[in-house]
Amino acid sequence: MRARPTSGSPLQAILERARRVPDLDHFPGVDEIIARLDDLAGRHPDLVTARRIGTSRLGEAITMYSIGTGPDEALVYAGVHPNEPIGFWTAIQLAEDLCADAVLRAGCRWNLIGCIDPDGTRLNEGWFDGPWDRVHYLANFYRPAPAEQVEWSFPFQYKQAYFDSVMPEAFALMRVIDELKPKIAVSLHNTELGGAYYYVTRDLDGFVGELHEIAAAFDLPLDLGEPETPVARPLGPAVYEMISAKATYDYSESLGMTPYASSGGSSAEYAERCGTVSLVAELPYWTHPAADDRNPSDVAYRDVLTEAADGLEKDITALVEIFEAAREHLSDDSQFVRATAAFLPYLSKRPDRDRRRAEQENPARLATVSEAFGLRDIHRSFRLRYGGMLVRAIDGEIARGSAAAELHPLAKRLRALYRAWPDEALILEPELHRVPINHLVGVQYAATLALLNAVRREGV
Repeated sequence: MRARPTSGSPLQAILERARRVPDLDHFPGVDEIIARLDDLAGRHPDLVTARRIGTSRLGEAITMYSIGTGPDEALVYAGVHPNEPIGFWTAIQLAEDLCADAVLRAGCRWNLIGCIDPDGTRLNEGWFDGPWDRVHYLANFYRPAPAEQVEWSFPFQYKQAYFDSVMPEAFALMRVIDELKPKIAVSLHNTELGGAYYYVTRDLDGFVGELHEIAAAFDLPLDLGEPETPVARPLGPAVYEMISAKATYDYSESLGMTPYASSGGSSAEYAERCGTVSLVAELPYWTHPAADDRNPSDVAYRDVLTEAADGLEKDITALVEIFEAAREHLSDDSQFVRATAAFLPYLSKRPDRDRRRAEQENPARLATVSEAFGLRDIHRSFRLRYGGMLVRAIDGEIARGSAAAELHPLAKRLRALYRAWPDEALILEPELHRVPINHLVGVQYAATLALLNAVRREGV
């Protein structure tokens, strides 16, 4: 059993605040985020400074709201991956509480960006109101191409890799980091299914245990299965050192593979030049009993890794064939087309990487239940995510009324391929538990405040 925080401790006070997040029945879209934060600034002009820090590629203003006087600076930004909207509520809730509570804002100026990628967020709003099943979610899912993700489009130069195609949204965040030199930065992310896990740039004394306690306080299991990337270095169960583009490059190179370097560094890598300690709290919409089950399964780890790689390769190869045949008939200005053109080559390399990993594993080591579930679910999720994005790309071209005749049979073929995948996902649906949105927000909120406390304890 995980330890509970001592009554009267700083963490207990943080959790009491986080538990006051009200019930929430949807995720806010761009217009609602702007309206809520602008309204707060209008009601508290003496406390909130609203400042335009940039403009999205499609012309949307990006605003930062600063509350408090310092001397510490904290930077919190949501929407770095626009398919991850938990952080929209977290930013809003934190802003509201800071305006209401002088103790909370004492000694720190909080700089909040409610949505750093409004263009991408609008392409996800189709699922923000539910219904709350994975099929509906993934059919309305959009994730930008890696080079168009705010989180991973910071300047990067390492060995043979070079990236300087910084987007306006990322450039806005760069300028803010350079200006503020924040003590802490919290990039608000979330995952999809499983349990909670975290990334932090520094192993702060006692902080790993606090992150565990925060998840437990909201009855959220830790994700003890396969990490999302093999380069993640654990600091404790479900808590990892922040992943970096450099580490990813070196890992691919160590396997004898040509590193895939079509994007840049992360916001955390960039902020390290300022001495900033960064945190990411990854939280799922749905949990599954296998998420934290460390009992051995009945299959060798290398076998389930190979099985998942083979299944993913089969499905991605089919998607690549359709996309390559359709590519000349699709519009270059479509975000769905650009994302598909970037992700499919990347995903095509993953099976080879995982089979190489499998060769290095001890054939006698059994996968844990959580590892086996996680690897198989990555396959399920990837084909639904990126198959669904290709469906939207092709259907969008047809809906414009300008599709070439050759596109229609490809659309029919794609729908036939894709149709079976949601049916399989629905079989799993009764085993899933949907986490209340306010619990997810509460964990992010509490982890953010706990990070500032932990950094101050160490005098960073």
